[in-house]
Amino acid sequence: MRWTPLLFAIATLIPCSFVRADTATTALPFLRGADLSSLPAVEAAGGVFTDSGAPGEAMAILQARGMNAVRLRLWHTPNPSYGHGDLSSTLAMAARAESLGLAILLDLHYSDDWADPGKQTKPAAWSALGFAALRDSVRAYTQSVLLAMSAQGTLPAIVQIGNEITPGMLWDDGRVSGAFDTPAQWTKLAQLIESARLGIGDALGPGDSVAVMIHIDRGGDNGGARRFFDHLIAEGVSFDYLGLSYYPWWHGTPIDFRDNLTDLAARYQKPVVIAELAYPWTLGWADNTFNPVGDPSHLHICYDATPARQYEYLRDMIDIMTGVPNGAVEGWFYWEPAWLPGETFGSPWENVGLFDFDGEVLRGADAFSAP
Repeated sequence: MRWTPLLFAIATLIPCSFVRADTATTALPFLRGADLSSLPAVEAAGGVFTDSGAPGEAMAILQARGMNAVRLRLWHTPNPSYGHGDLSSTLAMAARAESLGLAILLDLHYSDDWADPGKQTKPAAWSALGFAALRDSVRAYTQSVLLAMSAQGTLPAIVQIGNEITPGMLWDDGRVSGAFDTPAQWTKLAQLIESARLGIGDALGPGDSVAVMIHIDRGGDNGGARRFFDHLIAEGVSFDYLGLSYYPWWHGTPIDFRDNLTDLAARYQKPVVIAELAYPWTLGWADNTFNPVGDPSHLHICYDATPARQYEYLRDMIDIMTGVPNGAVEGWFYWEPAWLPGETFGSPWENVGLFDFDGEVLRGADAFSAP
């Protein structure tokens, strides 16, 4: 939504507006990416993508709209029925991204399944390990993944150590939520992260460079984000990027988002990347699979669930990100824009993607080229 003076005046009565700071130039390219992890499964199930009716490959269609990076989710040993997220499909996706000249953000879940604030389950292969052996396994596994990517010439630019690890990772060893919120547990979490970081370093050859991201979900929760990173930094954890997820139905208003970014950038003096961002283009569903976003209460008061409003929402969030002083926010990734239902499975996200139910690219994808 482009803010005219009248709209801005009206918005002082409802929480829709924000004050934009001057932007600054950074030495790094601003990342405009998408998490396309589920794309192999969608394609295998017959998913077709189009741009103005012309068939195309989803990654290339989004790149033509301005996307310059891809985020790839990697599970340890996922259920084969998922059709993605294992090492072979991740390597194949990385090769596709490399062929298009796209930067790669590798999202290591350290789990066989979804890892998020509600669950951080250890891989089954590690479930009976003692803590010292777990640390060794984290390091060796991380090294092996990076070596595989390096061998095919697709070394990622950034590696996430864990996914939305606000409550810790590799539960219960690295758990720091609830009854596990103790100094001893924070130390164990820090040691697990350090093992992963060492594994990354073990895989690098002369001249190689991979940045490390720590990713939590608290995009609009300044208190929660501060609390997490204060603990981590007190433990001496070293990392390059502070990663956040931001969904307004879970993480606060755009104003909360702006204020959190501004504070975190100043407090920690580290570049920030929004690792997950999205907004619905409709509240309708294309299948019977439950969608976590689909109720009017999930919408921000300023943005209806329409293709035009989805685009305007993304433009406004980009304005917030690029308005953080000193160019501290260095990019964003749209989460799963191409997760269409397949012939044999439903999607929980088809109404929040950047393609309509028939696979036609939506206007929201034009946000990748927003200034």
